[in-house]
Amino acid sequence: MSLQLLPAGPADAPVIYELAHRIWWAHYPGIVSDGQIEYMLERGYSVPALKQQMADGQQFWLLRHAENPDAIGYLSISALETPGHFFVHKFYIDNTQRGRGAGRQAFALLLQAYPQAEEIRLFVNRLNFKSINFYFRVGFQILRCMETPIGEGYLMVDYEMQWLKNRLNTSAETSL
Repeated sequence: MSLQLLPAGPADAPVIYELAHRIWWAHYPGIVSDGQIEYMLERGYSVPALKQQMADGQQFWLLRHAENPDAIGYLSISALETPGHFFVHKFYIDNTQRGRGAGRQAFALLLQAYPQAEEIRLFVNRLNFKSINFYFRVGFQILRCMETPIGEGYLMVDYEMQWLKNRLNTSAETSL
């Protein structure tokens, strides 16, 4: 499977919006409540919210098969204050593509796009076992547990995870 990671801009916000709704409703029931899914999608994935995140410095990417123009996933990342340190805000692949190596290839493409990356951090829901295990496989480790109120009585119950370039387990880099 040959995947491409393409930069996304404000004109791509509707595509990301539609992907997010499809992916979240297929993946998150049973992990968080339907009400929290609706709240988080509206808060973070409305077209205006996505455009604001882009304006605030998040670099968005669309993931697609080389032979098909339809996006199968999306990512967003931003630089942290320390050079070479980044935070992944979004890393989502359509559920129909899971288990086929798309995630590993997407992460390898992300590393190619950011060769200066020494550290990458992200948050993942503590009940999102499939994603946690994926992140372990590409070299992330758990740094800490977090509980963050996000409004409307909802709570993010996450792990903060970290990938380090100099850590021995960098199998994602060699999977292309």
